[in-house]
Amino acid sequence: MIQKSSILKVLVIVFAVFAVDISFAQQDPQYTQYMYNTMSVNPGYAGQREVLSITGLYRTQWVGIDGAPKTQTLGIHAPLRNEKIGLGLSIVNDALGPVNEYYIDANFSYTIQVSDNETKLSFGVKGGIHHLTSDWSQGVIQQVGDPTFENNLDLFSPAIGAGLYLHNRKWYVGLSVPNFLTTEHYNDEQVSVAKERMNYYLIAGYVFDLSENTKFKPAALVKAVSGAPIIADVSANFLFNDKFTLGAAWRWDDSFSGLAGLQVTEGLYIGYAYDATTTNLNNYNSGSHEIMLRFELQKLGRILSPRFF
Repeated sequence: MIQKSSILKVLVIVFAVFAVDISFAQQDPQYTQYMYNTMSVNPGYAGQREVLSITGLYRTQWVGIDGAPKTQTLGIHAPLRNEKIGLGLSIVNDALGPVNEYYIDANFSYTIQVSDNETKLSFGVKGGIHHLTSDWSQGVIQQVGDPTFENNLDLFSPAIGAGLYLHNRKWYVGLSVPNFLTTEHYNDEQVSVAKERMNYYLIAGYVFDLSENTKFKPAALVKAVSGAPIIADVSANFLFNDKFTLGAAWRWDDSFSGLAGLQVTEGLYIGYAYDATTTNLNNYNSGSHEIMLRFELQKLGRILSPRFF
């Protein structure tokens, strides 16, 4: 019986042999629980939790396939000066086969009130560095004979992004560009190094009060980039008694997901998501797992109503 890892190696060799000089629109790391990891999508979200918020996320994709993507994310942000200014730090490690990509970004937001019903508009900017490394001795890449893979990569590049985030306690909508600059990336679909074009992110969500103890939040994330298919995530989460979250999500032409979360204490939230692949790749993996921890340091003498986003 042919092992899954062997099947993947054959596919990798085929893609590499037929790869040409590509300017590919590599997508940034993806998350199923993006609605609880918003600063990684839009810098305008920095400080919008109104407290010091620390979020850690671990994602392992396509379990059962050797060299499949693994992502770790750490985000820290807090408001300053009567909550008009927000500051944040985001660190991401994204591993795919022989390639590792590291992102370190500082986030800044400035918020103004735009109406009497507490609707606010946040302007966000981010700046940081991106580090790409490779070790072609891992896996089967070195067998291909392509000159692209003769030398290991060790590349640094700057990143500058911006975003707008319009929101109140019931809804939000945001538009952002994570990086305006061209960056070299590893392309997992065609096994080559490629240049990233600008990604555009559109996010939106609304909270419906179904009853005194039940809230319903549909949300969406759309990613667009020239030269690549649009990626759309649609989710629906229910919050029960301000403690337990249960929901489902769908990623266009990719996967269905189940989500669950628990507000363990006032300052600690644990979330989990499982993705079931809907493409032909589902024959070779057992899905993707994502776990998230969020710790928040509440302000002394101040009790905030529970936030769904």
